[in-house]
Amino acid sequence: MDIKELTERMNQLVNHHGWYDPDSPKAQLPRNLAISLCLEAAEVLEHFQWTENPRDPNQFADELADVALYLLQIASVSGIDLESVILRKIEKNWDRVWVEDPQDTEQPL
Repeated sequence: MDIKELTERMNQLVNHHGWYDPDSPKAQLPRNLAISLCLEAAEVLEHFQWTENPRDPNQFADELADVALYLLQIASVSGIDLESVILRKIEKNWDRVWVEDPQDTEQPL
């Protein structure tokens, strides 16, 4: 299944629950979805609080899926072709060299 098919399945789920309805109390607006994305990302971090590895790999995987679903939905409602912008960003960063901060010994992605 590719990213477009995943996006369609996500949209089917949202429609199934009525969240795209104009009178839905869970308005699927980019702002609301961005907030939800951040909250789900924090739940990913929670799995590493005080430990090097997630305590429950299945719950950790579910949180990663939640983050991915919100990202797909934000792109969808914003009219962004996430697949093409991801590929463009990879190309843009392919030969990029990050200047190392003398204070920082870690290299970013």
